[in-house]
Amino acid sequence: MNHLVDQVGLSNSILCDSAGTSSYHIGSPPDRRMSAAAAAKLGIQLRGRARQFAKSDFQEFDLILAMDRDNYNDILSLDPTGKYHHKVRLMCDSCTRHNLKEVPDPYYGGVEGFNQVIDLLVDACEGLLQEITQQELQA
Repeated sequence: MNHLVDQVGLSNSILCDSAGTSSYHIGSPPDRRMSAAAAAKLGIQLRGRARQFAKSDFQEFDLILAMDRDNYNDILSLDPTGKYHHKVRLMCDSCTRHNLKEVPDPYYGGVEGFNQVIDLLVDACEGLLQEITQQELQA
């Protein structure tokens, strides 16, 4: 998403971050296969280290996107009062070219699974960016 935000000149207005719902990979770099797919398909380098979603993220971010229904439910469980439920959506809700409702986990598959996830995420990110820019124009 960050590379798309940069391309449209909104990097000073939009902050994107990534966090997992489990603590298993905290501190790890992106999976090398996902990094290779992103470099090959998009010409971008994935950076950063894994971190776990925190309750403070509800205040920090206007929108929280979950990759799948399990992540969605894990995130909502951290907000038992429902105060921030309106901020949480599934990533694929913004897809315009794919019909999948969840981002599949490519971890145990081959290279093609990572390529599919990259295509799906680009579709979702482009759709989301279009939604955001349309909302800004209407505001």
